[in-house]
Amino acid sequence: MARADTHTRVVGWLKVALPLAALAILSTLFLVARRIDPEAALPYAEVDVEDLAREPRMTAPTYAGTTSDGSALTLSADEARPAAEGTPAAAAGLLLELATPDGSRTDLTAVTARMDPAAREVVLSGGVVVTTSSGYRLETAEMAAKLDRTGLESRAPVTATGPAGDIRADRMVLSQDPRTPGAYVLVFNGGVRLVYQPGG
Repeated sequence: MARADTHTRVVGWLKVALPLAALAILSTLFLVARRIDPEAALPYAEVDVEDLAREPRMTAPTYAGTTSDGSALTLSADEARPAAEGTPAAAAGLLLELATPDGSRTDLTAVTARMDPAAREVVLSGGVVVTTSSGYRLETAEMAAKLDRTGLESRAPVTATGPAGDIRADRMVLSQDPRTPGAYVLVFNGGVRLVYQPGG
């Protein structure tokens, strides 16, 4: 019986003491909390609103599609600007991925690019780098990529390294082989110079 009375008394005291302790802890949180400095500047993004209104743009856009011959084409960029009066649609920091039905893959990177709707192509410029799954790495100043069919064509001299060696040429074309449907060929022409590496 005495044990039951002690237990009841302890529970009664705890019912009062625990809420009081909780209130004390909460009050110390507010007293010890760091003071807010109303003079401190709020962090705002440094964006020129007038410039955005004058020249609208998209951040990290992506376009994916399939060409008429079955190649998968993916375009992504850091930034893109829609076409305006007198200026075509353009992009910066472009990555173009082309996967052909024969299992080959070609990746292109460029500093800038512009759309040519009339020719159904995108023109990449500013240090274009092309890498192929067959082991070629090409560099050129400008490259045109078709959007409706598989086709890459350089608009400037090309330097390349590949399984055969080092290649320099005035032009390079990647297209479907007209003699073998479903096959794709990489052709260098115009003053081609090859430094052959045995065993390549």
